[in-house]
Amino acid sequence: MKTIDARGYSCPEPVLMTRRGIADAADSLTVLCDTEVSKENVSRFLKDAGYTVEAREIEDYFEILAERKG
Repeated sequence: MKTIDARGYSCPEPVLMTRRGIADAADSLTVLCDTEVSKENVSRFLKDAGYTVEAREIEDYFEILAERKG
């Protein structure tokens, strides 16, 4: 599983980092981000890219778990 740490970056950088991460043919990945806007944008991007997405808040950041469908 690949982990992308996008904490401290503002949009659109977390989405761009995620795009680069899935370009490496990652079937599953975790994205860490620290704003609600980044969480929503990254989650939407991953869903549109064919991933199942589960986001949860952990203390002062969000963890987005994504797995490629099918």
